[in-house]
Amino acid sequence: MKKLDPQTRYIFVSGGVMSAVGKGVTAASISLLLKKHGFTVCPVKCENNLNVDFGTINPIEHGDPFLCHDGLEADIDLGNYERFLDQKVGFANFMTMGQLYQKVINNERSMKYEGEDVEPIPHVVDEIIRRIKEAAQNSRADFVVIELGGTVGEYENNNGLYYEAARIMAMTESVVNVHVTYVPVPPHIGEPKTKPAQFGIKALMSMGIVPNFIVIRSELPTDSHRKYKFALKLHIPAVNIISCENLDSVYKVPAHLHSQNLDHLILQYFGLKGKKQIDLSSFKQYTDKLQKNFNKSTTIAIVGKYFSTGNSSLIDSYYALIESIRHASIFNNTNLKLKFINSDKQENSIYEDLQGVTGIIVPIGWGKRGVAGKIKAITFARTKKIPYLGLCYGMQLAAIEFARNVASIKDADTEENNPKGKNLIIHSIPFNKKYQTIKGDGTSMRLGSFDCIIRPNTLIESIINKHQAWKNESKRIITERHRHRFEFNNAYRDILEKKGLVISGTSPDNFFVENIELLKAIHPFFLGTQGHPEYESTPQKPHPIFIEFIKATIT
Repeated sequence: MKKLDPQTRYIFVSGGVMSAVGKGVTAASISLLLKKHGFTVCPVKCENNLNVDFGTINPIEHGDPFLCHDGLEADIDLGNYERFLDQKVGFANFMTMGQLYQKVINNERSMKYEGEDVEPIPHVVDEIIRRIKEAAQNSRADFVVIELGGTVGEYENNNGLYYEAARIMAMTESVVNVHVTYVPVPPHIGEPKTKPAQFGIKALMSMGIVPNFIVIRSELPTDSHRKYKFALKLHIPAVNIISCENLDSVYKVPAHLHSQNLDHLILQYFGLKGKKQIDLSSFKQYTDKLQKNFNKSTTIAIVGKYFSTGNSSLIDSYYALIESIRHASIFNNTNLKLKFINSDKQENSIYEDLQGVTGIIVPIGWGKRGVAGKIKAITFARTKKIPYLGLCYGMQLAAIEFARNVASIKDADTEENNPKGKNLIIHSIPFNKKYQTIKGDGTSMRLGSFDCIIRPNTLIESIINKHQAWKNESKRIITERHRHRFEFNNAYRDILEKKGLVISGTSPDNFFVENIELLKAIHPFFLGTQGHPEYESTPQKPHPIFIEFIKATIT
């Protein structure tokens, strides 16, 4: 790595015109490009929500909360940071307005402001700056890339405190501001219109921030005339106005920005020199494969309930899972077709809807709604011998389905949905700080990375062995990220094992069931994991469980 003087450089990435404009991918791409130049980079995401984390937000509202190794339930963009940078992120890389207010109020209650009148400015702003600088100091990063949540000028105006922090830091620190904006191409005109972007930039400058670089998102590449208009009105060099039109893969964005010299221009602004050439070949190899038509194919059904909002349908609720499936399909040189099945709305037709699929996944979920449809899907996968992967709730429901339909425990259930049930295969456990994190009154969860000991001569062992994915091979330990509230009930271990369920992974102290499966003689691929391998997968390193699951589904 290059060694800079002790001063950290800060890059603030803001967004205008609309949400989901691409700030996160832009921030991740800039971070990646700087890392490829040999610099150390620490990404930080600032969110406007009053939620303390994203674990309590319905995924339909804000997409799949990204589960970090240290137990943070974060915004979906932190997944892009990990997948792009191939480095772990967590609590140090994420803040919400809820966290900030909570900290400031706790400080006030503890008399840490010595009787001052506590207000958003300066006290919340000071806490924002403290956290950004703490992230810089602890990571010893050459660059901290800060993604400012929300849209400049939005109605709530919560994010104004983040912008105020950026303005203040620019007075004493080495700072660059990158503004990501949107230029629509109205169909009835057929011409890019810059006025919405101008309004957003005007709002940005009214907050004391003048963008050094503008990244223009649009349906079409930004032409020289539009760049000229921005440069003329804003007194920004045209070369600093970057086109980022819609691409067919987010993994093409770093190379696209690099082709317009954004990374070199940023380094030049800071008075630094980068490498003449950087290596983006691993991303290019992946995106090249995305265009190929392979000789092999697979059709994977994701059976969940977070697929719609109002009259719109969306897949961001399972974003990390979908990315992991795609990574593994490309690794296996396989054409992928995804089939999204709403286990709630399609419960009565689920057997017909599953016809023709070659693999079935039941992912994370909460609550009773849609469970009957998921259990039907598991029954279909087990009896029709279709490769099955159960993730978290998908593992728990697989255990319940087996108990009901193989072990003849007809009232088998989970305490989550039937607290007074007699045969609770999945239940809650008393709080133990060794295992769980308190989320709120009466609510505890197992969050973050936990070790698992793998049983010999099992499907999961063959997968880990094949890909040398051990954390400690001599002790037969792997590690996965966890995010759940209820656990496999140990009282039913012997009962279900005698009927053919294989408990193939447990916690090192043998207290938690981590993996279940069926013998290969009974089923070609039937695996449930309490952990979340989808949050560990990257384009360059797909998770072994997904690689082998996809391989089992290929036709």
